[in-house]
Amino acid sequence: MEDKSWDKCVEEAVNVLESRQILRSLRPICMSKQNEETLVKSRGNGGDEYEVFDGLCQWDRTSVEVSVSIPTFQKWLHDEPSNGEEIFSGDALAESKKGRFKKLLLFSGNDYLGLSSHPTISNAAANAVQEYGMGPKGSALICGYTTYHRLLESSLAELKKKEDCLVCPTGFAANMAAMVAIGSVASLLAASGKPLENEKVAIFSDALNHASIIDGIRLAERQGNVEVFVYRHCDMYHLNSLLSSCKMKRKVVVTDSLFSMDGDFAPMEELSQLRRKYGFLLVIDDAHGTFVCGENGGGVAEEFNCEADVDLCVGTLSKAAGCHGGFIACSKKWKQLIQSRGRSFIFSTAIPVPMAAAAYAAVVVARKERWRRRAIWERVKEFKALSGVEISSPIISLVVGNQEKALQASRYLLEAGFHVMAIRPPTVPANSCRLRVTLSAAHTTEDVKKLITALSSCLDFDNTTTIHIPSFIFPKL
Repeated sequence: MEDKSWDKCVEEAVNVLESRQILRSLRPICMSKQNEETLVKSRGNGGDEYEVFDGLCQWDRTSVEVSVSIPTFQKWLHDEPSNGEEIFSGDALAESKKGRFKKLLLFSGNDYLGLSSHPTISNAAANAVQEYGMGPKGSALICGYTTYHRLLESSLAELKKKEDCLVCPTGFAANMAAMVAIGSVASLLAASGKPLENEKVAIFSDALNHASIIDGIRLAERQGNVEVFVYRHCDMYHLNSLLSSCKMKRKVVVTDSLFSMDGDFAPMEELSQLRRKYGFLLVIDDAHGTFVCGENGGGVAEEFNCEADVDLCVGTLSKAAGCHGGFIACSKKWKQLIQSRGRSFIFSTAIPVPMAAAAYAAVVVARKERWRRRAIWERVKEFKALSGVEISSPIISLVVGNQEKALQASRYLLEAGFHVMAIRPPTVPANSCRLRVTLSAAHTTEDVKKLITALSSCLDFDNTTTIHIPSFIFPKL
């Protein structure tokens, strides 16, 4: 199958939608004349009006320092069930009046660059909410799509080196929309509207892909549009074997680029080689790589110099961007298809205007404050050197074994003032429970040293593994 065949398929699918008069469109709503002029200017000058800084500032600490009420802390310490109601209990209110809280250093979040507390991003949201309110007034396809959303999409498309981009309510919704839209190609091009077995889309999915990818594939499968093949985690020999034996013409490979639980990278170079060999559509979920990897923050594909080999790049604005929302960077034709067939996009309210404004500011800040990327990778090197644990990213998965061991270690760290979560079933298989540590550009060298000291008191680094659990013991799609 030639590389260009997917381009032809999506073009034909869009033509079918247009002929049936069900091709959906985005109609940007202008906020005000002054606003339009400002946004056009911002797009032209690369966001020069946004203030950036050349090093850590006082406010950066709030992205890695949190406080919890004493009742919450006690329940957490004893692993007691909670739905959050204790925060308004009499004891909690009494303790808060006395100013008594448990302060914790956060090593379990996804705010990799520390942008959630950046004043430039906060001010962008505040200015938008004061001038226009929260919005939006509906879904993006009705009246919730504004010039702020378009500006954000343009900036993300440029970052990912793609023709266009579609902003979605969440990263989860973005993956769901992408998988369902990919599957819809089969039904749109089928003569009867229901694809025969050899007309379906063959989706090859890494065994450890995120739940949002899995759920999107399940929905596409339920619609009768796809057949699913799960390959062993990052096992290119297994993937090659599955691809070579598959007789279906339309093939898709989907993978996390940086895996959220194990902290390892997808073998991007090998995936690119296989794409050239088999002509499949390559889709990556770059949720944990966007803004963190690559010289410009373009993500894992930029880091491995294979951006041209990625057809659809899904991402989130809720991790390194410190905001909220998701996106799909792709071609214009793919965008038309997804916005017409991606159910989780179509039937969701658009992200609020202030969030779109903040996210655009985050794209600008993340691009310009390159020292943040240097800082987080310095923390990775320091953790590796101090602990002796082999790691390759800011996501550090310390596998300790059974659930009780993981909970004991997490409790010890909690008492020592560190917010580090024990990850246990069903998130991970039994006997592969772990501590998931994440690093941030807002952490200091001293923070990492203190964490290593605390970890050394509750873990034996020599007997703690970051080796990835064999994928065959994970539940299949």
